[in-house]
Amino acid sequence: MLTKQDVREVIDVYIKAWETQDPDLIVTIFTPDATYHERVMDAPIPGREAIWRYWQSKVVKAQADISCRLLSLYLDGDTAIAEWEAEFDDMTQGVRKRMQEIAVLTFEEGLISSLREYWASELIEGFG
Repeated sequence: MLTKQDVREVIDVYIKAWETQDPDLIVTIFTPDATYHERVMDAPIPGREAIWRYWQSKVVKAQADISCRLLSLYLDGDTAIAEWEAEFDDMTQGVRKRMQEIAVLTFEEGLISSLREYWASELIEGFG
């Protein structure tokens, strides 16, 4: 049975992978056929390899100086809802952003099988 502590440990790896910009680490917490919805109205990113490529282009190449903290975490069966706040330099736009996000995560055997993000961001001072 999935526990809140199990989910917290997975979220800790997610945050570490984001802050250290590590696509190899991020894929360790997803099932092989997981789906990742960065924007839920778009098609999901299917599977670990595609998630790795997305992370490489979106996080490694387009972000810098990343910090993230978990604000809240809820668990109902195999579905978790995590809320976090992050700040990062958006290298593509040349600005610093603050983002608040809620992610809905479905788990299978302790790994994320589906992640759906709902987020908003704003510009803040301090780029570079």
